[in-house]
Amino acid sequence: MSENVACPGAVTAVKEIWEKRIKILNEDLKREKEFQQKLVRIWEERVTLTRLKEKVTRENGRLILKIEKEEWKTLPASLLKLNQLQEWQLHRTGLLKIPEFIGRFQSLIVLDLSRNTISEIPRGIGLLTRLQELILSYNKIKTVPKELGKCASLEKLELAVNRDIRDLPPELGGLCSLTHLDLSMNSFSAFPAAVLDMPALEWLDLGSNQLRQLPETIDRMQRLHTLWLQRNEITGLPESMSNMKNLGTLVLCNNQLPDIPAFMEEMTGLRFVNFRDNPLRLELTLPPSEGTEEEEEEEEERELFGLQFMHTYIQEARREADNPAGCLANPPVSVNPDA
Repeated sequence: MSENVACPGAVTAVKEIWEKRIKILNEDLKREKEFQQKLVRIWEERVTLTRLKEKVTRENGRLILKIEKEEWKTLPASLLKLNQLQEWQLHRTGLLKIPEFIGRFQSLIVLDLSRNTISEIPRGIGLLTRLQELILSYNKIKTVPKELGKCASLEKLELAVNRDIRDLPPELGGLCSLTHLDLSMNSFSAFPAAVLDMPALEWLDLGSNQLRQLPETIDRMQRLHTLWLQRNEITGLPESMSNMKNLGTLVLCNNQLPDIPAFMEEMTGLRFVNFRDNPLRLELTLPPSEGTEEEEEEEEERELFGLQFMHTYIQEARREADNPAGCLANPPVSVNPDA
């Protein structure tokens, strides 16, 4: 009885051939899968671009991309085909990030991405030299890149309600066209120095932060006409503030001011001030109005914590200083609005 004995060398050769064929087959399958995935991505990008094109409108001569309450966590690269857009308005879309290619939208004038979940501003933002308005309020931004200081045309910057912004890079002081800045509801514990260097600034909101004091050089903001400082921890005001001749609105409610400084009498440009909810040591009250309930409320807001209140408080504080013993026994002062 004879037995067929396989040659070991032949078995090895056959095995190598099959392994090579399997490897080639796997590589072909991988390439085919990648090709199919690429086709799917291309198709999805085309579908997405078609959806985006449907969101483009023309208003007042501007091409505007407008999306509201639709889920767009990311924006596709195919959006670059619409690089002539002049305005983005994307609100409540869940957008996680501003695309890195944002700098290629050289025609952008307004970028409004408020009420999303954006965590950072890309450095490419500095390439938008025509940008006039950047609105990023109600997001999750923690830091502001120095490149933003290169946006030479920027007039309006809103970063309110990001909660964790603590400072601004000094380069932002070079924003020579900026007139409107909203930094409210963040984590500023010190007045940002860059703001003092913004030569055109007219409107500033630093409310709902953690400010304890204002800089002695605050009067460098000579064009400022509106300053909101509500809900901070400010305990005093620098005398240099009296040099701010254009300041017309000053809101200081909900701070820790024990007094109204006498130098504020010199601020003749003031039209509206508010000292509500400060621990002022003197109590001043107005006599009741004879108007309707609504008119009474408006008068209280305007008078009790407004200019008349401020001037009367300063006068009463001066009288108290001149006659401290007599003032201790005096009841709260009633302000005569006709005086």
